[in-house]
Parts: sequence; C-alpha cells; structure tokens
Amino acid sequence: MLHTLSGKGALTVTTALVACGFLFLTPQGQDLLRPTGGLVGQAPVSELDPIPEPPVEQPQQAAQPASPEPSDTIAVEPAPMIVVEEAESFAAGAEMDDARVTNQLAADAPMAELAPLAAQPPAAANRSLSSPVVGGIVADADMVVMQETNTESFANAAENPLRIVTEEPVSTFSIDVDTASYSVIRQSLNAGQLPPPAAVRIEEMINYFPYDYAAPEAGEAPFRPTVTVMETPWNADTQLLHIGIQGTLPALDDRPPLNLVFLIDTSGSMADANKLPLLKQSFRLMLDELRPEDQVAIVEYAGSSGLVLPATAASERSTILNALQSLGAGGSTNGQGGLEQAYAVAATMAEEGEVSRILLATDGDFNVGLSGTQELTDFIAKKRDTGAYLSVLGFGRGNLDDATMQALAQNGNGIAAYIDTLNEAQKVLVDQLTGALFPIAGDVKVQVEFNPAEIAEYRLIGYETRALRREDFNNDAVDAGELGAGHSVTAIYEITPVGSPAQLTEPLRYGAPEATESSTEPGELAFLRLRWKAPGEDDSQLLETPVLQGQSAPGTEAQFAAAIAGFGQLLKGDSYLGDWDWDQAIALAAENRGADEFGYRNEAVQLMRLAQSLSAN
Repeated sequence: MLHTLSGKGALTVTTALVACGFLFLTPQGQDLLRPTGGLVGQAPVSELDPIPEPPVEQPQQAAQPASPEPSDTIAVEPAPMIVVEEAESFAAGAEMDDARVTNQLAADAPMAELAPLAAQPPAAANRSLSSPVVGGIVADADMVVMQETNTESFANAAENPLRIVTEEPVSTFSIDVDTASYSVIRQSLNAGQLPPPAAVRIEEMINYFPYDYAAPEAGEAPFRPTVTVMETPWNADTQLLHIGIQGTLPALDDRPPLNLVFLIDTSGSMADANKLPLLKQSFRLMLDELRPEDQVAIVEYAGSSGLVLPATAASERSTILNALQSLGAGGSTNGQGGLEQAYAVAATMAEEGEVSRILLATDGDFNVGLSGTQELTDFIAKKRDTGAYLSVLGFGRGNLDDATMQALAQNGNGIAAYIDTLNEAQKVLVDQLTGALFPIAGDVKVQVEFNPAEIAEYRLIGYETRALRREDFNNDAVDAGELGAGHSVTAIYEITPVGSPAQLTEPLRYGAPEATESSTEPGELAFLRLRWKAPGEDDSQLLETPVLQGQSAPGTEAQFAAAIAGFGQLLKGDSYLGDWDWDQAIALAAENRGADEFGYRNEAVQLMRLAQSLSAN
C-alpha cells in the first residue's frame, strides 16, 4: 500500500491506521469509544454504555434520526469497514468528537442499529446524509474507500458431457420453467459486464421466452409434446433434437381461488433502490390481476419475523397497498423464521380446492438461523407436503445468493425468477401470472432413450442442475419440476448420427449388440417418455412417443430456441461450437423472431450484440 501512496497521503493513511489500532486494540482506546457512541466495535449493543440522547436545543441534531432503544436481540454484525479522512487530526492530538471519521457497518446493517448521526459533529452528520454511498460506506471525493466484497453465488454444475449411446442410451431429467438466469445475464450485460459463467444456465435462457407450440386437445394429457429434428447450426454433421412441451391454459373462470403469502425480506441489504422499493412496485402490478375471492397475507423477516397483514381479500386493495408501503429495510436476515411463519399463515388460509402459494422476495442473503443451502433444502422438502408451493423472486445484485434461491424454489415446487426491472415484474407477475401460480402437472420428468443403430453420441444442452438418475424416472417419490397453466418447456439435444464425420469417439472393439429391427420403426432415432402427476395426486401417469427422422420440419420456434442455446454456449465459452461465432448466432436469432408480441426476442438480439462487443473488449 505504501508504494501506491506518497508524501502527505502516505503519512495520512499510516497515521490513521496507527490511531485506529490504538482505538480498537487497547483498553484505553475502547474506553474512548463507549461514552460517545460514535464508533461501535464487535461488542454486543447491550454491553455498551447507553447512548446519550442528543440535546433538543440544537437544530442540527434535532433533524437527525432518533437513537434506537437498547435491545439484546440486535444481531452482532461482522467487523466494520473503515473510511479514513483527514487523519492528521489524530496526529495533532484532536479530541475524538472532532475527528472526521465515518465508521459504518456493511451495506446490510440498518441505520437504526448504527451509532446515531447526532453523536457526530454537525459537519460530519450532514455529510453522512448527503454524500454518496460506496459499498455501504459514506464516501467523499477526498476519501480512501475500502470496497465491500462481492458475495454472489450461483447454482450450477459441470457442463453435460458427451454421452456414447452404446454405453449410456438413456437420458433423464426434470423439467425447468425458471427464468432467473436469463434476467441475471441481461442485468450484467446492460451494466457493461459479461455475466459470470456460473450464472449461465442455458435451459433457463431458452425457457425465458414463450413459444407457439401446439396445445393439447380436450381430453388429452394436460400438455402436448412437439418433437423436431433439424440440422445443427454450428455443426452440419450433427443434428438437434428439439422437444417442446406446451401446457393447457384453462379458462380464467375455471381457476381455483388463490391464497398468496408475500414473504418479504426487509433486512438491511434490501435497502437499495433495485431491491425493496422495486419489490413494492412489482407487487402493486400483481394486485390488479387478482380476483375478489383471492386472499393475500404479508409476512416480513429481518432479524426476526412478523405478520404485517393477516389474510385479506384481494378486493381490499388499499389495505394491502398500505401494508406493503409500510415496510422498511433494517436488520439481519432470519430467513428460517420468515419461512416458518409464512408456511404457518398459509396453513390457516388453505381450503379444499384452493391453491396456496408463498412468494419469497429476497436478495437471497440468509445469515440467521438455517443458512446453508442443504439445511434450507431439507427444511423446504419437509414443508412441501403441506400443499403450499414456494416460489422465489430475486432482487438486486452484489450479494445475490442465487444458489439458495434455486434450492428453495426447486424443492418448494415453485419457480425462481429474477426481477431487475419493472418490465420484468410485468412479465412474471402479470403476463405469466396464471402459469406461475396455477400448476397443471406436478413432478414432470423427461426420459429419452436413443437408438444405437441410428445415433452414436448425444449431449443435453443445459439442465445440469436438473439431472435425474435413470431409476428416478419410475420412482414417484422423487421430486421433479412443476408445469404451470399455459407454460411451455423446451429441451434440446445435440445428436451425432452413426457414421457421421462429427463423431468424437472411436467405436468399441467389443461393442454392444445391434438394436433389433423388430423393436423400432424405420428411421426411429429415439423414444420419448414423459411422466407427471395431476395436482394433488401421488401416482404418476405416462406418455410415450417415438422420435422419427423428418417427422416435423423445423420452424421459427425451434430455430429461435437453437439460437438462444448458441447464445448461452458462447457466453460459457463452449468448445462444441467450433468456428460458429456471434455474427451467426445474431443472424439466426434475428431471422426467427416471429411475431414477438412483447419484444422479448428483439431484446435478446440486442443483448447478443452487446455481448459480442463486450467479448471483443
């Protein structure tokens, strides 16, 4: 550090560090801290001397936030970050109250838990109210700021490998209708950065978009599969097996009553404009889509949890809005307490034939109670039998815990979405509300068996976190994804025909016996099986269909999905793409935008162009 500063600056910082060491590490220094309440170390708040009330007669102090009541329940935060400014005042022997030192906790610490601004000198207090905040720390132009560490984590797994059909002819996975990954990618690109590779889940990118697949007829299963085999855009010697599943959309009048519990994270980390304020705006949009017979309750959680609004008819819109507007950010993050109370409230609202859904809105930062992903997963798995679905809406970046959000949604029979703009809130909570909240099929599993006489190799593009074992397909006790009303799901395999020059592996000398011709139709490439349960049922049903060469010509929907699959692979730096590049991906997407009623596909093309520019830099 001393090599990067010189002259007066070096003396300033060095002297300040020595002074801070005296304050925090010696008994004399700690005694200086207690009477003023200006700097708080790691001692629990209840062990500090009482913070004096500011004199009423001083106008500057009367305008500052009031000191909190002492509480033994305030969580102890990590060691504070320090901003050092004009440290020469320490060297000159100035009194503590005259030193211009700002010491605030990390961004998730609420202002109510900090030492009151009134305890600072007027100039410092006014600066704290008007200066910008960097990493949770008040900053001036002449300050040296210690940046807060990015604590984001994403749920992903190693890329699906190439499989040899004679060795592993069967591929099994759970459907996924989550869209969080695409929104995170969009937010990163619009901020001028390529997304972290771990944030790229290709199946969520593909399934972000609505597709015009054929819907089931009356009396059929609640969904219909559409299978297409086409040439791979990035490799003319392989093919893409495109599977599209379209769920039925029941009439609005046939929709059962809905019980919604808004479980809202109001911890200190939710104070940013793109977190709690955006959350409130998003839920306002949703309220207009609810019917009078629907009910809403609100539970908040920070250091503890509390019922903000008991079960209230959706028609009482002003009451619900006032309860939402009353929420403020502050405290630690007791996600376990919030979840327990939300499930308890949902149980009191449930009636026969109704749908109960908990909507957890958070940045995913759980730091009190159960906080490990596996602990939370086990907790939600036990609650799943109550019949209440749990969906997760993510807000904000910097400490986004995508891994926790994915684990909660996948085990709670719900969806995971990331809301970065009000437009995204409109898409998730208005345009796709019915699909997001009303299930038509549960535990939906997909299994594809490839014919070794026709296909030499295959790889599933995406779905790494949704993989199932072959034996899980017939096991009704194994959880899988839910399909909502009107939702579509897309999966894509890249397959290599037998004898293709694109085959990457040598055939075994002692290979498996040839497939018997009597068991297959001419040109049969694979066999598709789908299992699902009707909502509330314990036993699954089975749908089967062969996959034939040339049975369906590739149209706009399959081609656009292939372009998005290429988009995701380019972001991850996939080696299977060869020389196929951004220009070709952009052209394929642009040519297959279709009607694009709400502009989602056009936005994807613009994001691809932006990613191309950022990749070049």
